[in-house]
Amino acid sequence: MPEQGFRHWWGTPLVGLTGGFLASQIGWPLPWMVGSLLAIILVRCLTPWQLAEIPGGRKCGQWIVGIGIGLHFTPVVIEQVLAHFGLIFIGALLTSVSSVIGVWIMRRSGEDRATAFFSSMPGGSGEMVNLGARNGAVLSRVAAGQSLRVLMVVLCVPAAFKYLLGEGAPALHPASVNFYWLVLLFPAGALAAWIWQRLRQPNPWLFGPLLVSASVSILWDLHIGLPDGSSQAGQWLIGSGLGCHFNRAFFRRAPSFIGRTLIGTALTMLIASLCALGLSSLTQLDLRSMTLGMMPGGIAEMSLTAETLQLSVPLVTALQVMRLLFVLFLAEPLFRYWVRPRPD
Repeated sequence: MPEQGFRHWWGTPLVGLTGGFLASQIGWPLPWMVGSLLAIILVRCLTPWQLAEIPGGRKCGQWIVGIGIGLHFTPVVIEQVLAHFGLIFIGALLTSVSSVIGVWIMRRSGEDRATAFFSSMPGGSGEMVNLGARNGAVLSRVAAGQSLRVLMVVLCVPAAFKYLLGEGAPALHPASVNFYWLVLLFPAGALAAWIWQRLRQPNPWLFGPLLVSASVSILWDLHIGLPDGSSQAGQWLIGSGLGCHFNRAFFRRAPSFIGRTLIGTALTMLIASLCALGLSSLTQLDLRSMTLGMMPGGIAEMSLTAETLQLSVPLVTALQVMRLLFVLFLAEPLFRYWVRPRPD
């Protein structure tokens, strides 16, 4: 790594660790992600020290988290998820459709159609920026809207779940650690991520390891987990990476746009909660897991929250993945249908 590059990011892991440690001491949920995220944002906003993202740090965090999420999938669990596939489909669809309220708010305030649409869709930031670029959106606002949505969900949802809904029941039999399997899974997950990335597929460093880990866990019925501290390391790397997207200029730029984005996200979260309540009342599925799965956040962040709060990680992951697929495959066709020329 060039010396100049190192000077920009050497403090990032230290500040992130400090924030994560302090958050863990006060009992904040998802402390190593939220703490590192807030610490880096505060340093970048309140001081001249513009910390840069650790090269490959967020990818490495997603790699660890992807392996850990996949290990929650077992034959029994996947049967339960498949048995409720229709419910998962409906829940993800409702979450995706609810994003139109954000589009409406943006349009009412004068944003062009492309910017309003792609900044409000609950998909990955990189994917929505790419789609926005093909359709004439203002890319800086699309990126800002997507980053703010994830920031708001990460800061609010874990805290609300812990302090308002309480934690899930602790596992009676904690998963054992099998280093022989892990030595195979981590390189295989990295290879899958590299292939996924070469194929230009979304979120490769999360999806690649997750698919490998889940497939192996289901086929061999492993019932194993990661060593203590692995989840915290993944949280720290992801949180440190997310924090580097924000600085003082970010929050000073177009404050009305930021306000509208936060309002739209809050309304989408409220609608998701109400839909989860309705769907959960029709089934025996846990309300907290349903609600978390329908939140418009990132897959890694919401799955980590489920893991921390002892909720159903596979159900949350399935809902989040289904929503992402809806957005990725339907967003651009729906937008082009919306803006198509209409006969007089």
